[in-house]
Amino acid sequence: MSKLPKAHKFVDLSDYGRPIAKVIANALKNTSFTPIHVTIAFILSGLVAIYCMLQGYFWLAAFFLIAKSILDAADGELARVTQKPSYTGRYLDSVADIILNALFLFSVWYITDTSVWIYLLAFAGMQLQGTLYNYYYVILRTNFAGDTTSRVFENNTPIALEGESQKHVNILFGMYKLCYGVFDKVIYAFDSKAAKGTVLPNWLMTGVSTFGLGFQLLLIAAMLVLGLEAVILPFFSVYTVMVFVFIGIRRFLAPKENGKKHSTTLY
Repeated sequence: MSKLPKAHKFVDLSDYGRPIAKVIANALKNTSFTPIHVTIAFILSGLVAIYCMLQGYFWLAAFFLIAKSILDAADGELARVTQKPSYTGRYLDSVADIILNALFLFSVWYITDTSVWIYLLAFAGMQLQGTLYNYYYVILRTNFAGDTTSRVFENNTPIALEGESQKHVNILFGMYKLCYGVFDKVIYAFDSKAAKGTVLPNWLMTGVSTFGLGFQLLLIAAMLVLGLEAVILPFFSVYTVMVFVFIGIRRFLAPKENGKKHSTTLY
């Protein structure tokens, strides 16, 4: 099942691993493997990538970063093809992502002569970028019949779906809020009206998709193999400026779009 109807699909530069992810999901759908198992697999792939970075095996690090990105898409695909979405999987995925992101950038900081403040700025920037992408993407998925395990506003603990533990959902949601709450609040403060009727054009979403984690990891992988590891942290620090550029474009388009009505369907 696609996350978006055909009319609102856009070229997602961060989603290059989706075709392989679908193959993996279809191969696993009639097995005992669950989306949680695939999430654990991408965590392991990320940890191997970190080890390779620290050891200077940059080609291997790049391979496992991209493998992590593919597996990160595969867990959601498996949940869709088996029709078994879960909040447990959704929050475990997100918490694992932010921890791995911190470790990826820490590893880059460790092997380069870069200020710790640049590392912290790069990490904050990387997360703000990803938050804006997810914010706009979830708005599309909510307004145009996408899945509902991801929500525009993550304010209250959701009720566990069939087959999952409410206790696990509570714990993982608390961890999610701790990790992402500040980034969600910052993005919402700058663009609080994004969810109120604006149809986000496909070309804008393609631009914002450069903030997607898949594209971010691809950039890190490319810089590693090109010997540009010292550029990674400054790049993510500076590229954060584009967050405000994209928000400005979205707000500029809003008056032209707000007059258009569309239905909101959730399932």
